[in-house]
Amino acid sequence: MDLSDLLVSRLQFAFTIIFHIIFPTFTIGLSAYIATLCVMWMRSGKERYRTLAQFWTKIFAVSFAMGVVSGVVLTYQFGTNWSRFSAVVGNVIGPMIGYEVLVAFFLEATFLGVMLFGWNRVPPWLHTFSAIAVAFGTTLSAFWILSANSWMQTPAGYEMRDGIAYPLDWLAIVFNPSFPYRLAHMVTAAYLTTSFVVLAVGARYVLAGKYLEHGHTMVRMAVAFAAIVAPLQLFLGDQHGLNTLAHQPLKIAAIEAHWDGNKPGELVLFAWPDENAETNRLAITIPHGASLLLTHSWDGLFPGLKSVPPQDRPPLLPPFFAFRAMVGIGLLMILTALTGVWLWWRGRLFKARWYLWPAQHAWWIGFVAVICGWIVTETGHPRAVRTGLRRRVRDGHLLHQPAHRTRAGRSCA
Repeated sequence: MDLSDLLVSRLQFAFTIIFHIIFPTFTIGLSAYIATLCVMWMRSGKERYRTLAQFWTKIFAVSFAMGVVSGVVLTYQFGTNWSRFSAVVGNVIGPMIGYEVLVAFFLEATFLGVMLFGWNRVPPWLHTFSAIAVAFGTTLSAFWILSANSWMQTPAGYEMRDGIAYPLDWLAIVFNPSFPYRLAHMVTAAYLTTSFVVLAVGARYVLAGKYLEHGHTMVRMAVAFAAIVAPLQLFLGDQHGLNTLAHQPLKIAAIEAHWDGNKPGELVLFAWPDENAETNRLAITIPHGASLLLTHSWDGLFPGLKSVPPQDRPPLLPPFFAFRAMVGIGLLMILTALTGVWLWWRGRLFKARWYLWPAQHAWWIGFVAVICGWIVTETGHPRAVRTGLRRRVRDGHLLHQPAHRTRAGRSCA
């Protein structure tokens, strides 16, 4: 492998962002769970909800701190690894990242102290309000970060002058074409990931025969929530895919390993894509399946990888396999949640060790799905864009960057 400066920068940034995304994902979901527990405590007066909120608040504090520390590294890498990219799009990306700090992070920091240290020091209503404010702040933080990332995927509301992006319409920039789909998909993923962490902890307590009341509460809440949200996430992912097809069709071609755009697309369940031979080895497919999902037509057509020269195609293996891992985990989550609801209905949820034992080890699957999702998002850009960017960076300037290619400079995963 040729470890060029560009490749090393990409690998470094990829490692940093993969490590970082674990913590915001967890804090977004966990803050909402803590706020829910506080509301239930106030409404019912039951002490177990207060105890659970205190327990998870300690874990939230550690995760929040790690998210802040690892996020600071990312901002430095924008200036070190991708200084030319920052010079080109800083007029657009800089303010959005600044809004995330000024609006979202400051809100979280203001009420985080009350949430952490306000037990027995402030009235219950104020403590609950603080928990809700922190939960709102974490979601607002996701709003701005995903808006910035979505703009880099589907830029809008700006113009290029002498190779520099200048904002024209901030509403078009913030609410760019892919933003609503990415925001809904990511926030739902955070909530779903957290629900499986809660399920795992509750299942472990039930199996150990300790704190059974609290364990039962965690398992019930996690199963009920996941049974609703996991199928919803499947729908949101489908809508996100349709939006990606409209704006980044070659990324969809790479995800589906779809070579010939003149033929209906097969739904490739598994294969080993051979880029040199332009075919899929060991393929297990459903004929016309991809066409049905993406075009809602049996013979629907969408662009294939052969529609552009090999040097212009996006990387194939990372998005192809990462997408299947993400979808596979999503289907496993749906099956787990619905099985839990069925056992709950039969009155056997806390007696079925065959269900609780694997559930206690399932805390990590949501994080893997989120990481795979980001790999799919960040590696599906055409190589021609990267090659052109590398040449411009090497020459010390970025000129005549096409509007729909602005995002390529940060393709480092």
